[in-house]
Amino acid sequence: MIRLFDSVHGEVRDLELRDPGRVSMYVCGPTVDNLPHLGHGRFTLVWDVARRWFTFQGLDVRFVSNITDIDDKIIARAEQEGRTTSEVVVEYEGRWWDAMSAIGVCAPDDSPHATAFVTEMVDLISSFLASDVAYLTSDGVYFDVSRVADYGLLAGQPLESLRAGARVEANDEKRSPLDFALWKNAKPGEPSWAAPFGDGRPGWHTECVVMSLGLLGEGFDLHCGGFDLKFPHHENERAQAVAAGREFARHWAHNGWVMVGGEKMSKSLGNFTSLTDLLSRTDPRAYRLLVLRSHYRSPIEVTPSTIADAERALARLDSFARRFALPALAGERLEVGAHHPWPGEALDLYARVASNMDDDLDTPLAVAQLFEAVGAANVAADRGDEGTAHELAVAVNLLFAAMGLALRARDDEVDPQSAELVARRDAARTARDWAEADRLRDELVALGWVVEDSASGTLIHRP
Repeated sequence: MIRLFDSVHGEVRDLELRDPGRVSMYVCGPTVDNLPHLGHGRFTLVWDVARRWFTFQGLDVRFVSNITDIDDKIIARAEQEGRTTSEVVVEYEGRWWDAMSAIGVCAPDDSPHATAFVTEMVDLISSFLASDVAYLTSDGVYFDVSRVADYGLLAGQPLESLRAGARVEANDEKRSPLDFALWKNAKPGEPSWAAPFGDGRPGWHTECVVMSLGLLGEGFDLHCGGFDLKFPHHENERAQAVAAGREFARHWAHNGWVMVGGEKMSKSLGNFTSLTDLLSRTDPRAYRLLVLRSHYRSPIEVTPSTIADAERALARLDSFARRFALPALAGERLEVGAHHPWPGEALDLYARVASNMDDDLDTPLAVAQLFEAVGAANVAADRGDEGTAHELAVAVNLLFAAMGLALRARDDEVDPQSAELVARRDAARTARDWAEADRLRDELVALGWVVEDSASGTLIHRP
């Protein structure tokens, strides 16, 4: 049984599925007004790992993640740059998918765009107006949170407590500072859609409730996102579903922030480094490994030193893959554990890793166990126990693939000249001609290779 921390109940609980053997999963996606930052990279990696692990454990996952393609920030950027909102969306959605591909995130089964669901949003807002759950103001339509008895459930605070701490807005027509916009009336030059309550565009909180229920149906299994979305965004989604009499998500799960100097990384704080910039400076797999080495609910520091440490750990894994000639497995293909044999010590390793992954996605402990297995495989190979070493090596490779991390044994074609130098160096080492072996190492280094010694001979790869 897979268990996850449930944000409503504040504890780790069994993931009880609507349909046995199937997981319906919704992850709030990006607003495409800028380059993706490291926080975006983290939440997509966290839920990509969850999706991959569910699949590895034999579950049939339907994964939906939306694109917000109409928003105040998109309009502001378009006005600032003298472009249309469509041009902004096309550019930054393209940048988003490029970054997701670079960090190895599998494409969603569905990636709905907000603008494709405006008709459904208009219908939902009309029903709220008819039942007095929503009301009109001079600038749009607002949702009355007092009409939802348990409003604040995800925030862990009652309505009165939230209202007391809300920002007071001058000359506000809202009934309560907590009430939120369902619809924003059209302004000159801005995109708008027709509606019986006035032309305009949807508010952010209305998009996901319509898209998730429309694509996954009532009582879908898992609604995920960053911790910063828990309140008010996810609470406002939930409130609309409650007001509409619809069963919403059965489980809620949230990942922790990326931190910079003790502060959350976000666009609004202006302290983010783009994911694109990070990926131009390092192997994208290093960021995935850094994320895997932190529990998904804990904050994570992304700094030059933490990235460098992840790069060193990744280099060790790639060296291991070269020693055992392991194929790169992770990619768009999602592995299923039952499709693979688990002989000997591999079965014990799988059982230990699965126990931790099934218990609230404890990736740090699972990764630590895999690194221990790397050491055990190397020791077994050094003492000549090739059977045990091979079993462990194959299992390590497969279990990392189940988390989306591909180990790379061969990144580069070895040209004939370099291959000959490797063969001559191995012959020199066999003859214990260490001076010649060192000379040949220098020749390989001069050709741009990193040279490593192993029990099976000289290994070379590009830096």
